[in-house]
Parts: sequence; structure tokens; C-alpha cells
Amino acid sequence: MNLRLLAVFTACSSLLATAVQAGQLVSGPMLGYRSHREVFLWLETKGANAVTLDYWIAGKPETAQSITRDALSESPANGQVIHFRPGMLEVGADYEYTLSIDGEKLSFPYPTTFKTTKLWEWRGPPPEFTFLVGSCLYVNEPAVDRPGTPYGKGLEAVSLAGETGADFMVWLGDNWYYREVDYSSVSGLWHRAQRDRAQPELQKLLGTMNHYATWDDHDYGPNDSNWSFEFKEETRKIFKSYWGNPSYGERGNPGVYTKFYWGDAVFILMDDYTYRDDVELDQDKHEAKSMWGRRQLEWLKQSLLQAKSLGHYTFKFIGNGTQVLQTGELKMSHEAYRREREELIQFIADNKITGVVFLTGDVHHTGLYRRQLGADGPWIYEITSSPLSAGSWAVEKSPKADDPFVIKETLVGDQNFVSVSVTGEGATRALVVSSTDKQGVKRFEHTIKATDLGFVPRRRSAR
Repeated sequence: MNLRLLAVFTACSSLLATAVQAGQLVSGPMLGYRSHREVFLWLETKGANAVTLDYWIAGKPETAQSITRDALSESPANGQVIHFRPGMLEVGADYEYTLSIDGEKLSFPYPTTFKTTKLWEWRGPPPEFTFLVGSCLYVNEPAVDRPGTPYGKGLEAVSLAGETGADFMVWLGDNWYYREVDYSSVSGLWHRAQRDRAQPELQKLLGTMNHYATWDDHDYGPNDSNWSFEFKEETRKIFKSYWGNPSYGERGNPGVYTKFYWGDAVFILMDDYTYRDDVELDQDKHEAKSMWGRRQLEWLKQSLLQAKSLGHYTFKFIGNGTQVLQTGELKMSHEAYRREREELIQFIADNKITGVVFLTGDVHHTGLYRRQLGADGPWIYEITSSPLSAGSWAVEKSPKADDPFVIKETLVGDQNFVSVSVTGEGATRALVVSSTDKQGVKRFEHTIKATDLGFVPRRRSAR
């Protein structure tokens, strides 16, 4: 081989090696939390040397800034989970962005944009907004699933959710399902999160609205787990890697609980498994039996008081993987931890905390529940949304339909998601709650007036 041919061959080999080594996108991008000056953006790659985020104020390319992540570490499933947190952004602004892997710009079948939070407080009425609620996303993997009829019933609901144009989504647990083959090892746990997050039907939903999440048993560990699960530190690490919440637990009290604010609503997301006593523990013999643990419960109480004292939060949403208000003797409801629940409800009543709505999942059906605080007191509601894709059952014909707190016409026993629109101003402020099934059919619509939740409109302060 002459020198010229050798040079050509060497150059071609080098190009081929570069092409082979180029990184690839596994899933994402996903928008996590947003605030007035900062946002969170997530993606996962494999084999990448560097990933770059370029972003600018919409219509003003001259404002472009860039962040590059290199020296990327690999997870036990050989993925590279990447978090971007562009900060010191313009308040209440629209941004455009691009992502590049090893210098190659990625393209997506939807606009790649994000927003920062508008400063509305003390300046005008609260904004109207819409968010989605969902839980129980089971993705079939026949080689490791239990034999028989596939438990996952398709991802049509998440595809439809991605077309809604909602502002954000709250995930209420069982966001993926660990199987026996997963929760027996660290690499198995990481594999499940990576595989299920990468489903094509999820990608538009992840990329076109912000996402917040808590967990339930199946993305914490085995079915019906308790605080003894040996890999709970690892599953918490995975959860923090795959979601974009603003915080996780507290110093000295690890967990996935957090809170965030949107418009005139505070969202308090609870961790119902890190400190959960086993459901079989007899609460009549063990009065301290708890789902949340004492410190987290006190944190919840203080969070509610803080939201009340700030004065401009009409709604206080409490997200929890497990149902709270329903009273049936079902193992995985708060009825099995009723002393803790009643302590919280009594605290809400004693401190005249208004606008309380629970957001829950887990039970493979959707429905609204409500309970009045006293003979003429305000109501508290519970919005249960489940399942996105896991198996469901005929709840409408079950004993749960006779629960004294359920609104029977809102029971949905099919794959679905819930939409909550926060509308109106002052005395007309309300939540419009609806369920859409995987065929795209609206199964119910129910309006919850803020005044029914105890809200009393106030005059706007001049301060």
C-alpha cells in the first residue's frame, strides 16, 4: 500500500471510529421544576463525550448562552443522566433552546422551549393554569413479566396527555414498576428506570411541559413495601436522577418529599414509603404506626401553616402515592394508618387551613372524594388519578363505590389521566377537574369552587 492510500485509509478509519463512538440520546429532554429565575432540564445519553445546552430568550438569539457537560459518568445501566439548571434567567420570559451531543445538534418533533415564572404577586390577579395528574405507568417487558395476560394496557393515555398543552404534570407514584428481576440488584433497578423512561410515547409529554413527582411502592421497591427495603437508598438515588424536583427530603431526614408553587397554589408532595410501617402492623396495638414518619408529618403541618400565613395561596394541594380520604378496609389506603390521617385532618380544622385538596394515585381507578370539616365547615377534596397504563378493574361496581366520601359519577375504571384547570378570579376561583381515558373520551367533569374549600376572597394589598 503506497503512502497516499495509507493516509486515505487512516483518515477513513478515524472518521469511522468517531462515528461509532458518537453518543446517542436515550430519552428526553424532560422539563423539571421551574422558578422565576431558574429551570431544570433533563436527558439521558449513552456513549457521549459532551452534551451542550444552548438557550436564548425567544426571538432574541443575541441573548444566547451555553452550558456544556463533559466527563460524563455512567449509571450501572450504562446510561448518562444529565441535569441542566440554567440560572439567572429573565423573570416571566419565554426561552428557546437546542441540545447537542458531541457537537451534533439534535432535532425533535415539537418546539424545544421553556418558560420562567411570572411575578404576579401583589401586582394582579393570579394566573389561570392547567396541570395533569397521573400514576401507575406499567410498560410491558414480556421476558421478565409474570406469565399470563399482559398487565400493561398500552401507552395511549400518555400520548394523549402529551397533546393537551397543559402547563405541568404531577406524577403520583408507580411511575415505573420494579419487577423481581429488578429489585434484586442495583443494576436491575437502574435498568427499569432507563427502559421505561425511554418509551417513544412518553417523549412529547416529557418535553412539552414541566414535571414534578413523588413515588409509591412500585418505584420505591417491591409491592407493598415498608421502610426495611434494603435498596431504598439506591432507589432514592435513581428517583433523584430521573426526576427534576426542586428538593428532596431534608437534612437528617432523607426522602423524596418536596414542595413547589404555581400561581396561587402550593403543591406539597409527600413520601409515603421511606418511613412507612408495614401495613400488617395492628394500629390498635401500635398507636404510633405511620405512613410518613413523625418528622415528615410535622414538616407537612408547618408547610400548610406557611402557605396560610403568606396569604396568597388559594389552594394547598397535598400529593401522596396512597389514597387518604377513602375509608374502605383496603390494605394500601390511609385507612390502615387512620390515626395519622385523623391527626392531620384535625390539625387542618383547628388551624382553619382552607383550600386543601389531596392528589393521590395507586389504586388503578380514578375518582373524586370529599369530606366536610364539621357540620357547616369547609370541604377538603381528594383527586385520585390512576392508572395511566397498568391494569384496571370495575370499580364502579365494587364496594368502593359505596364509600361515604366518594362522588360516584367520577369513578373511572379504565386507563386515563386527570386534568385540573385553575380558573376564575376572587369569588369565582375554581378547579375544573376532568378525566380523559385512553380512547380520548372525557369521562367526567366536576367543578370545585374555592369558596367550597373555605376560601374567602381578600382585597388586594397595596404593598
